[in-house]
Amino acid sequence: NYEMKKSIFGLKVIALRRYGLKKSQFWQKSYNYGQRSLGYVLKNFYAKVSDLHNELYKGPGTAMANPLVAFTLIKRLHSEWLNVVYSNEAQENTQALRSSYEEEEAELPKLEDLQGAAKGLMRLQDVYALQVTSLVKGRFQRVTNGESVDVYLPTVSLPLSGDDCFLVGKVAYEQGDYYHSVQWLEESVRLFRGTGGEWSPENEGTLEDALDHLAFSHFKTGNVSYALSLSQELLHHDPLNGRVLQNVEKYEKLLVTSSATSLKGDGLRRPTSSNLRTREAYETLCQTRGSQPAHFENPKLFCDFFTNDDPGLLLLPVRREVLSLQPYVVLYHDFITDTEVEDIKGLAQPGLRRSVVAAGEKQATAEYRISKSAWLKGSAQSTVGKLDQKISMLTGLNVRHPYGEYLQVVNYGIGGHYEPHFDHATSASSPVFKLKTGNRVATFMIYLSSVEAGGSTAFIYANFSVPVVEKAAIFWWNLHRNGQGDEDTLHAGCPVLIGDKWVANKWIHEHGQEFQHRCSLNPDE
Repeated sequence: NYEMKKSIFGLKVIALRRYGLKKSQFWQKSYNYGQRSLGYVLKNFYAKVSDLHNELYKGPGTAMANPLVAFTLIKRLHSEWLNVVYSNEAQENTQALRSSYEEEEAELPKLEDLQGAAKGLMRLQDVYALQVTSLVKGRFQRVTNGESVDVYLPTVSLPLSGDDCFLVGKVAYEQGDYYHSVQWLEESVRLFRGTGGEWSPENEGTLEDALDHLAFSHFKTGNVSYALSLSQELLHHDPLNGRVLQNVEKYEKLLVTSSATSLKGDGLRRPTSSNLRTREAYETLCQTRGSQPAHFENPKLFCDFFTNDDPGLLLLPVRREVLSLQPYVVLYHDFITDTEVEDIKGLAQPGLRRSVVAAGEKQATAEYRISKSAWLKGSAQSTVGKLDQKISMLTGLNVRHPYGEYLQVVNYGIGGHYEPHFDHATSASSPVFKLKTGNRVATFMIYLSSVEAGGSTAFIYANFSVPVVEKAAIFWWNLHRNGQGDEDTLHAGCPVLIGDKWVANKWIHEHGQEFQHRCSLNPDE
């Protein structure tokens, strides 16, 4: 969201830059070249962008928190403007226009961003059981007892176009994920048909492209008869397409020579995940917050004003909420101030990079963790240093480097998430041990922002989840007293459905805690 806001205005002025003309003069001059001239194309596209800008981006601050709005903006900045600039219709003043576009290009979303946004929409579709037909209309709904029920009602709603759906379906198609490609390409074909197959210069796809991809997707899922029907429809638009003619011949032979059983294929079956063995429990917790109400009925759980017997907290104790006893998880309300939040986010923004995970002895990006993060060092007088001091007061632990890692600030984008994982190392070769201060004994995570929907922290085996509470912090022990990892701390960051989620993580290591967090005499604890 931060990076998109920087470039949101840039492309509005590309068409006018270097001409030395007022806007009205430029449009009039360009229009005179003919109806399909550069001016005509740009005028229509400019009107579309202006309407969206006035309705959405100057409206409520929550507009950009809607993943559908954010997706269409990324797509427009990455490909739609580019298609207009380099279209066949752009015959006049092309060099000036393209030069101006190239000046802005470095600040615009890349192909990786656009594909990531499409994958984010599919992730939200899966985890929150959302209907694609509703998403296309700008609504977030799932089917419950045979009826469509709103999961969330956004303050800003934006329907998707046939080309938007084509791009999402194409991303799935190129991954061999025909479960998702069929659903999104069906909507793409429906919407393209609704416009009579009319093509716009900013579009990447056409009705023919959508039919082509959809037909093969249905073939791969075993629906050969429908693949044949779609291919025949495609031939009406492109009768000389040799490849499609061969496909039609192939499908007809299959329907004649093969049995119904052999043509079934895998059907519309959701792809499995090698990383996510607890997918059902994970998604249930993200959707319903698991058995959390039963937890709060436990009389051993409580809320209080907490000082940890530290003199620095006597006059201003922290509101503590004990969420779980096994694993021990507590929430500290109003841990951080608005000013401190803005300082931390401001320090982190220039250094945000794609988050990585442990991969053997090294670290690498992974689909099961989608976010951007930055690491912050700080002196005792800085905001980071003051937060370290407060964490130490609350936990009684030594959080100074290297006994505590530097503060990690994380921003989650469209569908940003972190699938079930442990914070502590489970392998002796883990990068966690590079500090030579032992394993991660505890986690202290600060919520720097609120979200309107989604984004909960779900504890999988403990069967409860914690919603995002702005300016609060959550703390838990990763290790048992004997130094063994606590399997009940398996947790996940649910995908952000609506909002812009920021968190800051402080991981505290075993060494340096000898007198703060003593070992037990019982080796089984």
